[in-house]
Amino acid sequence: MRRQPGIVTGALLAGVLAGCGGGGTGSAHDPRAQAHLSQRVQQGSPHLPDGFADRPEQAWQMPFTKGDADCRALLEPVGGQAPGEALTAQVAVSYRGFDLGEQAGVGLARYADEQAEGHLEALAEAMRSCRAVRTATGTDLRLRELPIGRVGDETLGARLRGRLNGYPYALDLVLTRVGDTLVSVVHTGLPDVDHGRTREVVDAAVSMASA
Repeated sequence: MRRQPGIVTGALLAGVLAGCGGGGTGSAHDPRAQAHLSQRVQQGSPHLPDGFADRPEQAWQMPFTKGDADCRALLEPVGGQAPGEALTAQVAVSYRGFDLGEQAGVGLARYADEQAEGHLEALAEAMRSCRAVRTATGTDLRLRELPIGRVGDETLGARLRGRLNGYPYALDLVLTRVGDTLVSVVHTGLPDVDHGRTREVVDAAVSMASA
């Protein structure tokens, strides 16, 4: 199935705006870097697992706005809100899966001055501090480490399992650095997600960053 240019442009709009605005102090938008990063996402269909749509949609949205600040910080880059210091370009998209509640979110954030490594270290610290997300609306998600294997230059993996607004919910999160680019991936589902498919989504995202 071929993607229509208009659909791709709409899906990338959130990422383009995120790249212009940054996500914190010290961000600087580089139009050439932004165009290059956006082109990576537009270059054909990524090698996503079977069952995922080949048309990207708008950036993945965090399913809760309250809860542990460290846990939310881990998920912000996937939605186009990567750390802002030395950020030069950013793109965030999502893909729908055919399983119940299945969605893959992909965020690419490019940095100057080797700041991608420093930001990943800060996210690793946040991951160590994140234990659970609990809200008054019936959300209770517990975080555990997700072994993901070797991918990119450095990699962090976590799984959130429990209930979201009272319903069984699962989320795999992988953060990896590919050179000067921070690659963020989420894979969600009800009531669970397949870790093998998560790894395939991660490989597809890394291929975008490496193109």
